[in-house]
Amino acid sequence: MKTTLSYITFACLLSFSTLAQMQPFALQEVRLTSGPFKNAQDVDLKYILALDPDRLLAPYLIDAGLPLKAQRYGNWESSGLDGHIGGHYLSALAMMYASTGEAELKKRLDYMVAELARCQAKNGNGYVGGIPQGKVFWERILKGDIDGSSFGLNNTWVPLYNIHKLFAGLRDAYEYAGNKQAKTVFVGLGDWFIDLIKPLSDDQIQQVLRTEHGGINETFADLYILTKNKKYLETAQKLSHRSLLYPLLEQQDKLTGLHANTQIPKVIGYEKIAMLTDKADWSDAAQYFWQNVSQTRSVAFGGNSVREHFNPTTDFHQVIQSNQGPETCNSFNMLRLSKALFLDKNEVSYLDFYERTLYNHILSSQHPEKGGFVYFTPIRPNHYRVYSQPETSMWCCVGSGLENHTKYGEVIYSHSVNDLFVNLFIPSTVNWQEKGIKLIQNTAFPYKNESELALQLAKPQVFSVNIRYPKWAENLEILINGKAQKIDAKPAQYVAINRKWQKGDKVTVRFKTSTRLEYLPDGSNWAAFVHGPIVLAAKTSADDLVGLFADDSRMGHETKGKLYPLTNAYALVGDPATYLSQLKPVDKLRFSLDSLTLQPFYEVHDARYQMYFQTFTKAAFTEQQARLKQQEAETLALEAMTVDKVNCGEQQPEVDHAYKGEKSDSGYDDERFWRRTRSFVSYQLQNKNRAGKHIQIRALDAITADNVHVLLNEQPAEIVSIEDNIVVLKGDASEVITLKLMAKDGKPTPRFHQIRLLKN
Repeated sequence: MKTTLSYITFACLLSFSTLAQMQPFALQEVRLTSGPFKNAQDVDLKYILALDPDRLLAPYLIDAGLPLKAQRYGNWESSGLDGHIGGHYLSALAMMYASTGEAELKKRLDYMVAELARCQAKNGNGYVGGIPQGKVFWERILKGDIDGSSFGLNNTWVPLYNIHKLFAGLRDAYEYAGNKQAKTVFVGLGDWFIDLIKPLSDDQIQQVLRTEHGGINETFADLYILTKNKKYLETAQKLSHRSLLYPLLEQQDKLTGLHANTQIPKVIGYEKIAMLTDKADWSDAAQYFWQNVSQTRSVAFGGNSVREHFNPTTDFHQVIQSNQGPETCNSFNMLRLSKALFLDKNEVSYLDFYERTLYNHILSSQHPEKGGFVYFTPIRPNHYRVYSQPETSMWCCVGSGLENHTKYGEVIYSHSVNDLFVNLFIPSTVNWQEKGIKLIQNTAFPYKNESELALQLAKPQVFSVNIRYPKWAENLEILINGKAQKIDAKPAQYVAINRKWQKGDKVTVRFKTSTRLEYLPDGSNWAAFVHGPIVLAAKTSADDLVGLFADDSRMGHETKGKLYPLTNAYALVGDPATYLSQLKPVDKLRFSLDSLTLQPFYEVHDARYQMYFQTFTKAAFTEQQARLKQQEAETLALEAMTVDKVNCGEQQPEVDHAYKGEKSDSGYDDERFWRRTRSFVSYQLQNKNRAGKHIQIRALDAITADNVHVLLNEQPAEIVSIEDNIVVLKGDASEVITLKLMAKDGKPTPRFHQIRLLKN
């Protein structure tokens, strides 16, 4: 839906000019003043300052052969993804400095950039990076020696994704904090990368791009914007992954089963390249992707995916059942895409999604008191989330989490050449110095449905203040200096007030909100209560919150507490017309539902919770509950017997189990992931307390002694049974078991689907 300007008719000058190109305000021009977003910014600032720059720089010094000033961090920063948090940290420092003016942030940023420049100078060819054995790795790529899986490249954990974080961090250090040395390092790194891929054919480059690589195409588009050198724009196009782009150009949905956060940054790059070239169809592709993901693949709070992958649009049962719900990184990047499309297309629908995701996923993904970032947000009833800690947790969602809460001011306001736009109701100020306009927004939204906008002007002047009329708002009222105005506007539009504004003018915006049930996109009977843009949830218990604050284990970002049966969850039973009437207002954004109290999901922490509720007619309740109870009993019994498991072909489960392989590929068939090989694949299973006695391997094809050879800790495995596509092995008494699956005579193995280490 295209943005429509609606006008208030009263004794002031009206302007009917078409909407000019939307522009963002710089973060330096916007300041948060109070409320939950200001609190989240403050908490994030403490987390940022708790991190040690020298420890984050250690991987770069190691690679450059320079003496360390401190030991590198553990967790993902010393197990293959070394250096990626350092790139995110640059971005977080730059944006938080721009948003707050805190001097210590600029001091740290300048120090880190200077150290990276020192590493780059020592390397001597423009390269700087923290990837383990980086020089050896990149030399193989230069020679065209490429063995890529769906995420790894030459048995190295997402190296292009890793270095992309540095590219982005250097860009942000220059763009947001004005560090000119960062631009020099950024350009040098870009030139090195161009030289690296110069010997590769287009097909080889596309093979490299099969692996997760962040928004590497976007960063080269950024280099073009900074330098106007066309070689960077050409490289950006060369680094755009065709296997995703081509179906999007044809508006074909080929997303199911793909690793979600691998795809979203690519699309951000397509959109930026489209803005710099005549490739309007690339922008159309980005719009199609956004529409598909935001409207058919996202849950109520704006997140998407299960176990990091796009699930079928017609079946969300895995999302409901899994303890690995939508990943925060996905929403981080969907907001970046939404912002880019909003500024390009001037469509309010992008803001509706942006606002929903900002309040309900991003704001909820940080602990509001203790700090710490969430990786997975399950929608499974009666489950919970895990929070990171500065000394133990170096996950991808920590990196994006550091950034998430630094830039809340990025789209609260925007402007065209002459006019001001108010997009979100968040207490803040915007100082448009170029025009001599300052606007102060005082609001307690979402707890109070009102916002007051006060104008401070250097001199009286004529311009439009455009106020977003949200899709969810009802009975919008606008008062100017206390006088009510007639509004001829609809939701999902802007109300444009054009007049000669005076210093001290005040605009009051009032509206009503209501609660509605929002069902999952697959049309199933699971629904969430949404009040205005706010998703409601209920705390259900504080029991068995194992690993609530993460340790330093490889899989510390996952919950370890037991799964409670779905049949134990509260359900809405009866006439559908009565579901909403069962909800009783208690206080501001507090509602009772029998013994439950629903409140904004972003307030729910340190507890198990329920966000989604099954809805039943009375006739259907007994039958469906009995069927679900049997299914749940079988699932939970298997989980109770499981000591460790690997979902083959899924990125993070394979990474968490130290995947290695050669001549291997992976895929997604019949709603199941798989991996096969013509050489070998191996995983490490964690045998906690040596409780595992057997290993079960499931495949999508028949397993026989003739088509796969299995080693446990480099010794031939003892087969207990083989039946169709399941083989059971006698386990190993070690605490860590290395399972190696080998092809015979170079022929493809079966498509392995899942490996479980079982107690019985």
